[in-house]
Amino acid sequence: MKLLVRFSSLALIVFFAACSKSKIENLLPDKDNGGITLPEKFGAVVVVDSIGRGRHMAINSNGDIYLHLSKLALGGKGIIALRDTSGDGHADIIKGYSDITGTGIELHNGYLYYADETHVFRSKMTDGELLPAEALDTIVTMVEGVGHMAKTFTFDDKGGMYVNIGSTSNCCETTLRMPHTAGDSPCVELETRAGIWKFDDNTPGQKQDLKYRYATGIRNAVALTWNYDVGKLYALQHGRDDLHRYWPEYYTEDQNVELPSEIFFDLEQGDDMGWPYYYYDHIQNKKLLNPEYGGDGVKTDGSEKAKTPLLGFPGHWAPNDVLIYKGDLFPEKYKHGAFIAFHGSWNRLGHEQQGFKVVFVPMKDGKPSGQYEVFADGFIGPQPITNPGNAFFRPCGLAEGPDGSLYISDSQHGRIWRIVYYKDGITKTSDRTLYQPEVKKEEESVPDELVAGRTVYNTYCAPCHQRDGKGAPGMNPPLAGINIVTGNKTELINIILKGFDKPTKINGESYQNVMPPHSWLTDQQIADVLTYIRKSWGNNADNVKLDEVAKVRGAAVQ
Repeated sequence: MKLLVRFSSLALIVFFAACSKSKIENLLPDKDNGGITLPEKFGAVVVVDSIGRGRHMAINSNGDIYLHLSKLALGGKGIIALRDTSGDGHADIIKGYSDITGTGIELHNGYLYYADETHVFRSKMTDGELLPAEALDTIVTMVEGVGHMAKTFTFDDKGGMYVNIGSTSNCCETTLRMPHTAGDSPCVELETRAGIWKFDDNTPGQKQDLKYRYATGIRNAVALTWNYDVGKLYALQHGRDDLHRYWPEYYTEDQNVELPSEIFFDLEQGDDMGWPYYYYDHIQNKKLLNPEYGGDGVKTDGSEKAKTPLLGFPGHWAPNDVLIYKGDLFPEKYKHGAFIAFHGSWNRLGHEQQGFKVVFVPMKDGKPSGQYEVFADGFIGPQPITNPGNAFFRPCGLAEGPDGSLYISDSQHGRIWRIVYYKDGITKTSDRTLYQPEVKKEEESVPDELVAGRTVYNTYCAPCHQRDGKGAPGMNPPLAGINIVTGNKTELINIILKGFDKPTKINGESYQNVMPPHSWLTDQQIADVLTYIRKSWGNNADNVKLDEVAKVRGAAVQ
């Protein structure tokens, strides 16, 4: 009897594994690749259509997918587990797990590891079971704060776990995100932020400490992976913002749109990539001194102390994941190369946003061996956008399936694409109906009495909160339909005068960016801009009056 039970269990596991892996010949790509473009002979199967704000993914050896969310879904769950039992590439079992939202998620040594903003946890996996055990271990606890708080991590093959701990600030300014502000020297923030920390992958209860810092001078490396081919850590950095807005005497608006580079680099123990003192300019192909530390767009003083990156991409593209391809499904040129998911820009000063694509970097012996090429595109939708919230999709996570398929996750709606190579070409596609995002207007006309406020808003507020008031997910909160905007006017005026530096949650989503004081605006400008936001994007609150601003300002300086 026991033998029969064991055989039946084994058969069930084998059945699920066979179905989950989905033979390539059974995979019918979706029409138009589910809304994206791919190279010839590549097709995309949409695994799941719209399930929430997806971040990174992990894929088990049987093809089960675990998607971490930035906002709770499926009845309050932060991780979505998906299984395909029919072999057609579409998830037909979808379950939620845990109430912990975040970005980083990995399967490692029989556990599902996942992170929130200050911890890495793990839960035990069981063969054949889709969901991990409910019990969890807290592997490491890290510092609290604001700014770049998304935690991603990766593992080597010797028991090491490497965690990205992003910066608080834009460039370690003594007053955060203010024009013409000097940088803190030395940058004390580097003791706890803006680097990669190494921990033991199997020891619960670890605490972040400077002695565990592996590499420093890295503003924010959401894209992080271990390259087993060469035994090194690889990452990409989200570069700094606002060269022109804060230092217009040194940088033009056009330069601000393209600089600084989003850099791709390998790391060894003790490496320093140079932030906040230096940035990389891929146009000049050199490291330059940041203006907060005396730079002017030309000076390179001391830049030899910072490690030179492998490659520089255009500014603000926001690299959110990197994957070293190990499979055999794709043509030989992709083997050992790097796929990079660019989440897309939000801070290009009203210009068209860029990024929103997956690129491929050919690699040999751990170094780029040719120019990068766009692999997957079209996520943004049918027309240019100035607000990232209007993108149809935003590629965020990458994962490789057991058969060599490449998976891409989306942070707008939670779509997951499975990219397959059809060596004989694609002769037929699925005509099933998928969710179609709405094409949105970039900017509405406003009544004459709001024109002055919109001018102030577009100049000083829109670079972060966007022209349609929808903000940038995870960074800058929306201004439409929230009580902090339409409620108490005194509190709202004080935010303009004093700034806001606390992490906040709106409609279940966390926002981390610091808003600097704007007390240098005149009372009339503050009244105009607050009236504009209180009457725009569906808001319908009463005007902020000039004397109300003057009264609050007077109380603030007493």
